Amino acid sequence: MQAGDLWVFGYGSLIWEPGFDFVERRLATLEGYRRAFCMASIRYRGTPEAPGLVLALDREAEGACRGVAYRVSGPVAAATLEYLRERELISYAYDEARLKVRLDGGGEVEAVTFVSNREHPQYRGGLSLDDQAAVIARAVGPRGPNSDYLLNTVASLEALGLHDPELHELAEMVRRRR
Repeated sequence: MQAGDLWVFGYGSLIWEPGFDFVERRLATLEGYRRAFCMASIRYRGTPEAPGLVLALDREAEGACRGVAYRVSGPVAAATLEYLRERELISYAYDEARLKVRLDGGGEVEAVTFVSNREHPQYRGGLSLDDQAAVIARAVGPRGPNSDYLLNTVASLEALGLHDPELHELAEMVRRRR
């Protein structure tokens, strides 16, 4: 790793659509958080009138989220961070955080990631899987159907050998509703 390099932790759409150049991608684990459909989407996978749901890292003391850590080279780190802020902080429903992630194969790095802001009006923590499925099956936004977001995430996790039982069950529930 070179001085000035930036690590980014992806747990949802950053896995299948990072949108930035990177020099290394490693499977990684973030402790103390879980991946959850707990954020209303009013700009990408829903609208203000009919919000969708997207993933966020939700704080959970005993939780752990498996995802991907990207290493971005120093010369493009600032531009990458600017891009991520424009993408992820569009309504400030997420908080930018620098958290320690454990890399598969050994080592730990500090990575930029975006976690749920439980005080934000878009936060939807505590919805049952059935309620999540109902929203995801019907919502559509400028970036397409909310169900595509879920199914792309599940497929991308599976392709990496990462199985998220709750997301898998949610995907099956959404498929039955469509």
